[in-house]
Amino acid sequence: MSTPNPTESLDSEREHTRTGMSKAALKQDFLDNLFYIQGRFREVATPHDLYMAAAFTTRDRLLKRWVESAQVFKTSHARTVCYLSAEYLLGPHLAGNLVNLGITEAAREVGEELGLDLDAILEEEEEPGLGNGGLGRLAACFMESLSTCQIPAIGYGIRYEFGIFDQAIEDGWQVEKTDNWLRNGNPWEIPRPKIRFSVGYGGYTESYRDDKGRSRQRWQPSLVINGMAYDTPILGYGTANANLLRLWKAEAPASFDFQAFNTGDYYGAVYANIQAETISKVLYPNDEPEAGKELRLKQQYFFVSCSMQDMVRLHLNTVGPLETFADKFVAQLNDTHPALAVAELMRLLLDEHVMSWEQAWDITHRTFCYTNHTLLPEALETWSVSLFERLLPRHLEIVYEINRRFLDEVRMRFLGDEARVWRMSLIAEGGERRVRMANLAVVGSRAVNGVAELHSELVKATLFKDFAELWPERFHNVTNGVTPRRFMVVANPRLSKLITRTCGHEDWIRDLERLRELEAHVDDAGFQEAWRAVKHAAKQDLAAWMQQASGVRLDPESLFDVQAKRFHEYKRQHLKVLHIIRCYQRLKQGQPQDLVPRAFIFGGKAAPGYFMAKLMIKLINAVGAVVNNDPQVNGWIRVAFLPDFNVKNGQRLYPAADLSEQISLAGKEASGTGNMKFSMNGALTIGTLDGANVEIREAVGAENFFLFGMTAAEALQRQMTGYRPWELYQNDPELKSDIDLINSGLFSHGDTQLFRPLTDNLVNHDPFMVLADYRDYLDCQKMVSETYKDTERWTRMSILNVARIGRFSSDRAIREYAEHIWKVTPRLIDPASGGDS
Repeated sequence: MSTPNPTESLDSEREHTRTGMSKAALKQDFLDNLFYIQGRFREVATPHDLYMAAAFTTRDRLLKRWVESAQVFKTSHARTVCYLSAEYLLGPHLAGNLVNLGITEAAREVGEELGLDLDAILEEEEEPGLGNGGLGRLAACFMESLSTCQIPAIGYGIRYEFGIFDQAIEDGWQVEKTDNWLRNGNPWEIPRPKIRFSVGYGGYTESYRDDKGRSRQRWQPSLVINGMAYDTPILGYGTANANLLRLWKAEAPASFDFQAFNTGDYYGAVYANIQAETISKVLYPNDEPEAGKELRLKQQYFFVSCSMQDMVRLHLNTVGPLETFADKFVAQLNDTHPALAVAELMRLLLDEHVMSWEQAWDITHRTFCYTNHTLLPEALETWSVSLFERLLPRHLEIVYEINRRFLDEVRMRFLGDEARVWRMSLIAEGGERRVRMANLAVVGSRAVNGVAELHSELVKATLFKDFAELWPERFHNVTNGVTPRRFMVVANPRLSKLITRTCGHEDWIRDLERLRELEAHVDDAGFQEAWRAVKHAAKQDLAAWMQQASGVRLDPESLFDVQAKRFHEYKRQHLKVLHIIRCYQRLKQGQPQDLVPRAFIFGGKAAPGYFMAKLMIKLINAVGAVVNNDPQVNGWIRVAFLPDFNVKNGQRLYPAADLSEQISLAGKEASGTGNMKFSMNGALTIGTLDGANVEIREAVGAENFFLFGMTAAEALQRQMTGYRPWELYQNDPELKSDIDLINSGLFSHGDTQLFRPLTDNLVNHDPFMVLADYRDYLDCQKMVSETYKDTERWTRMSILNVARIGRFSSDRAIREYAEHIWKVTPRLIDPASGGDS
């Protein structure tokens, strides 16, 4: 028997402490991290110190799974999904990682033993605001589901130093505050200073012949910056699989110019650093001015160049020759922001790796897939040829050549149809010539998908009709989904525990279709009572937080009527405002018979340069100021604006909502994901047949959904035959009275002009047909009130919404992508051995 080695014994105990899942291991690792990383002991630790120690304790366990996953993926040459997205709205990490590790309760008990409140520690976390809304939140859900579904993946994006602005409401107006989310450090990321790539801009191209006599192109950029990688592990639920989110930070090749400094040019000594770091400084600059457009194009090229160079590096290091690149990687373009990756991969293969055009194009085309997220023409990115040529001259040459070859194919397929050629060209002619990024994404991808059944059909029938006729096999639908771990287990632990107790298992967290088992209990009086108690507790929590955050007192006994989403005219927040004003007028006239007490709650941000959206926010708060201070009505209705709507605040809101407002004009919303999050938490939907509302209504049952408004086809037909909102305004006395009340100055301290831009636009133009759906919307809201009075019926509908929402899990969406579009298979990591199972 060998003599025990005390060093080996110590190492074994340390390993157990750093990665063990027992309470004892968690407790010791927390105290070690508090002492050795934060340099604090318990008695003097600040709330931030406690959070950082908890984060590092959790990260220790993530890193074990992450390293083991990376080892397996490397040695097995696993086919890998590379998700390219300019946005990742991740939300707070700590709570989600505790759930996915399965140690939430153990962490809570450790906290209690140490005299700490886990909820207070969770509240301390700064949310990384690396996205605007649905697009970035979807990317975050997909990254978590990729790991949960055991699909090897890398997410690529930008490490914005300043994320989406923090929103404050001052005098009813939105005011943007700097989102300095990194000011206290980010414990979840690992800097990779050795993973850097050069990214060029500007300059010129030149032709030359290489040493083998081949005609080649050389790009000589005038500005070169570096991109440095920052890695964050993304763990799946109920699995040891952990994938990689790699975000790029822009840096100057040399941060200080000593020559400039020594000659007295002190500003010039750091100018290159300032110019470089601007590229990853802030999420989506205002692109109204030309400087903003230039910076946004620079951002997009920066992250796709770094990402494509990284993918090439990984392939050469782990697989070998680039001829098999498309067998190792599939790259998903999340909207058009990463579409430059098509031209960048071509540049790398042609210029850096000396491939023929045909071989390079075959690899490129087999690598990329493209998800379209919008039907709004103004949201389809285009860039002026002059700007494109000035910043990316080599890429413009490549785009021109892609276009030349592509249009030759179109001309052969559709003889003599030059109008079709003009529509499909990657370059928009007439007026200022522009590069159409959506067309580049479609031409450069082997698969194109929409994000809801209706959206995907409209993509084929309208937006990309010509392309769908040329390549019908290229077009698919994958309806969006959201992760139930974030939006049920983390956001609504009371409901999650009730579901688990009722179903007798936690399998539903990974297989959301198992929620169907709740249908067997839908008429159980005791279960209904428990369901209502969960909802009421969530409403009490939100009411307490809202009073502190906005000063508005909400009654948890009232119907919580919620619309929370990015502010845009097509989402029609002003339609809900008109309903509030109608309720207000009826109450003032002594006609409350068809009303129930309601709290009208709004949340969402407007783009800083979007005047009309910001005016809508002002109107909401102005109406609220009148309603909430009028004792004749404020016992019936109240209006509240939830400030700074983000993932963390969404987690407060979704569990508390009774009614979810999804009221965009049919045919305008691609999918929506808020509609799914509200339904998952038992809110009933009032909505149009737009986006994923169509499928949600089909899933939960038409009788459990409040439908109103025109269909997409009816809206299009009405617009084509001449839509006249002025006539609707004149012929509907209540509608006219509501708009006239806004114009009267009641909500603006007598200023009759403040809201005129909004009301004049409705009456004279109404591009999103608010007035056309007004009457049907009011009638539907009356039905909502009548139903809410029947407590048992409302509860039954709420339960069935949750029981039938399973198809809207992002796990289902990822499985569909994997099977139908990416052609990848799961790769399970064995937590015991650290290898393939």
